Amino acid sequence: MLRRACLLALTAWAAGPPALAAAGEEIADSTRARVALERGEIRPLAGILAAVEAHYEGRVIETELEYRHATWIYEFKLLPPTGRIFKVRVDAASGRMLETNGPVRERP
Repeated sequence: MLRRACLLALTAWAAGPPALAAAGEEIADSTRARVALERGEIRPLAGILAAVEAHYEGRVIETELEYRHATWIYEFKLLPPTGRIFKVRVDAASGRMLETNGPVRERP
């Protein structure tokens, strides 16, 4: 079993992001993120996280990195003072805001 998991991880790493995303449960999200960062496919989370918190009211309470439609996307859940959670999706390669969902409030 361990040999299979190691082989799957190595194969997915060599094949690139789609294979990493398809490997699913066998490969940890942190491993996929590290590989994508090392390859220069995504920007560091810390910089994008700081930009999101500077732009929107609220505190980030959850972060995900997803690979959809040939694009790496950071998804952040924020909890603003109003208490109603909203989501922000950011292109992980460029840092460009893609969309928001919920009661979003920009900082003045």
